[in-house]
Parts: sequence; structure tokens; C-alpha cells
Amino acid sequence: MADQSVVQVSRLLDERGVSSFQIKLLIWSFFMVLIDGYDITAIAFAAPSLVKEWALKPGALGPVFSASLVGILFGSAIFGWIGDRYGRKAALIVSNIVFGAFTLAAAYSTDLTQMFWLRLLAGLGIGGVIPNAVAINAESAPRQMRATLAIIAVGCVPLGGAIPGFVTAVLVPTHGWQILFYIGGIVPIIIALVAWMGLPESIKYMAIHEHQRGKMEATIKSIQPNYQIPANAKFVIEDEKQFPGFSPVYLFRDGLALITPLVWLLFALNLMGYFFLISWTPILMTAAKLPPATAALSGAVLQVGGTVAAIGLCWWLQRHRFLAIAIMFTCAIPVVASIGYAGMISQPVLLIATFLAGFLVLGIQTGINAIGALIYPTSLRANGSGWQLGIGRIGSIVGPLAGALLIGWPVEHLYLWSAVPFVIAAITCFIVYRLNETRLATHPELREAQ
Repeated sequence: MADQSVVQVSRLLDERGVSSFQIKLLIWSFFMVLIDGYDITAIAFAAPSLVKEWALKPGALGPVFSASLVGILFGSAIFGWIGDRYGRKAALIVSNIVFGAFTLAAAYSTDLTQMFWLRLLAGLGIGGVIPNAVAINAESAPRQMRATLAIIAVGCVPLGGAIPGFVTAVLVPTHGWQILFYIGGIVPIIIALVAWMGLPESIKYMAIHEHQRGKMEATIKSIQPNYQIPANAKFVIEDEKQFPGFSPVYLFRDGLALITPLVWLLFALNLMGYFFLISWTPILMTAAKLPPATAALSGAVLQVGGTVAAIGLCWWLQRHRFLAIAIMFTCAIPVVASIGYAGMISQPVLLIATFLAGFLVLGIQTGINAIGALIYPTSLRANGSGWQLGIGRIGSIVGPLAGALLIGWPVEHLYLWSAVPFVIAAITCFIVYRLNETRLATHPELREAQ
């Protein structure tokens, strides 16, 4: 049997650096995560109109808020598996079609039961975007930019989440709440159809799947035209240990026995606080006698703060990883706790407080989406990220439901209690940081892979 020449894929990416290929992936990711973020929060901004039109008590919307999150819980794991089995590109396209179709159908809902089931089904598709967007960008980046490009790729989820606030302030008064779901349904379907023709596949995914050899060779030629691929080349990811197939057991191997469940807890705690904020802020601000436009803008500003954090802090997060996230959790505690009091002072103070809360809480989520995924090798990455987001969605379901149970309390007290998950998360994240440092010191080869 003839010897096969080996192409070290990570080294090839390091030598080439960031090129038009990575920029192309970021542009595709921008549009996909933008509409993903939009669809996550659209129901929260439609809520005040639904309460009025359907004559509901505000607390009645708690199950509807949590419906898409239940879907995301399962969708993250399902599309994580699809991403590792059939490719990140296929998973992203199908997930966009799924949540686009069911979001569009939600525009025709006439009661809470219909809205509940359509939001749950849309959540299956919504859950597939982030784990595969993280994977496709991290796996196509040079080592020193893996976390940075992955963070930038999903950093526009909060920006997408802010758009329904502006749509609510500008279009809902004349077009009704349905316009939120028309936009959230049609756009992802269009993106998916165009992506089928133009979205590249993850380089490392192609490297470990022989049936992708032709596409892999064409991709290498496009990003490094002068590189001569040896005949019968064997593509290897030299700085990662791969696993055959997928078993959840693999997520606990190589020093991850404690780190994996603790990272799941971090996701659950942050998403609990995050979804309480984005689900209830528009309604709570309205209940506090603030004008509807101010309530909508406060929710939108929360999301904008998260995008600013993702872009502004990506290099710091790349360098300090879990330590940086632990510091952000600590800073989030007083900021989140102050929102209710800020609303009692003035509109500018409220908008500043919600911006800072979004900067920290959504900045944490964007950072941990990328950094958490990088503790796993390519063969497990979409699955590992999907499980993190899926288990974390338990927290995102609890957050809105807890808000529904506490409706009637003074707004400032509600926000004080909403800071509790961040206290627990700050302590947990410092523990994860120390455990991961010990793991990397014991297995120095893993540091290169991250």
C-alpha cells in the first residue's frame, strides 16, 4: 500500500491566517444569527399587544415565553447531532427553514394554545443555529483567532434580538403585532435558500469526513492557491483527538468529568437571568407606567449592549476565556439588580442600566457559546455545544416562568431577585476556570487545541 502524504489542517490554517474565506463565513453567520436572535425575542415584544388584543392577564404569557425555549432545549441537541453527522452547512440551512416556517405560521395565531405550539416548534430550528455557527467559524480559523471569530460570528444574536423592539415602536402601531412574525418567518427561509448555494462548509469537518474530499481540496485551492495538495493526501487535525461516532460519554473524557456539568450549570444560570430580562422587561416597564415606546426601547437597548460587548470584548475573551467570563458574571450582579430602581428615576437612567445589563449578560452568553464549544474536538464540537445550549435552556425556561409567578411584586424587587443566578454563576465560573487551568497544565497538548 502506497504511503499517503499528510496535510496538517490546523497548521495550514495558521500559515494562511485570516482571509476572504473566513470573512465570507462571518458574513453568512451575521445574517443567520441576526434573524435567529430576532426570532428568539419577537414574542416578548409582541406580548403587550397580545395581552391587550386577547384580553389576557400578563402572567398567562409565561408558558408561551417558555414554549420556544423548550423547543430550543431539544433543537440544540438534535441539530448539534445533525451538524456533526451531516455537516454544519446542512444543519444551519434546515434549522433556518424550520424556525422560519413556524414563525410565519405564528402570525396567524388566534389564541394562546396555537401560539404556544407554534413557538415550541419554531424553537427546534432556533436551537440549531448557534452551535453550528460557532463550530463552522472556529473550525475554519487559525489557532490564535478561533475564539475571536466564533464570538464575532454569534455576537449579533443580541443585535437581532433588539430589532423587534424597533419594529414594535415603528411598525406595530400601524401593522399590528403580526408584522413581527411575518418578518421573522420570511427572512430566514430566504436566507436558507440562498445559503444552499453560497455557504461554505467547515474546513475541519470536511477534513475528518472522506466523502468531503473533493470539496476540501477545492476549498484549500480557493484560500491558498499556491498550496500543492499531495496525491492521495490524508487530511489530519493534528492538535485534536477525535472520537468515532458520538456518545455523551465523550463529553466527560480527558479531564472534562467536572468541567462539562459545571459549564452546563453556567449556561443554565446565565440563560435563566437572560431570558427573564428579555421576556419580562417590556411588560414590567409598561406595568411601571412607562410609555410603551420606552418599554420597547429598554428591551432593544438591552440587546444592543450585548452586541457591543461581543465585538468589543472578543479579544479579551479569547485571551482570558473562563476567567474573563467569571469577572463579567461578578459585574452583572449589581447592574441587573439596579434596573428596577433605574426605571423609577428617569428614562435615560433606565436605558443606561439596561444597556449595561445587556453588555454583561448577553456578552457573557456570546462568549460562553464560543469558549464552551472550544473545550471539545471537531468530531464532538457541534454536539458538545448543542448539549451546553440544550441543558442550559432548562434555565431559560425557568426564568420566564419564575417571572410569571412573581408578577405583582414591586418591579424593583423583581430585578433584585433576578440577580441571584449571577451570584451563583460567578462562583461556579471561577471554579471552572481553576479546573480548566489544572486540566491544561496536566494535558498541555489540549491548550493548542483550544
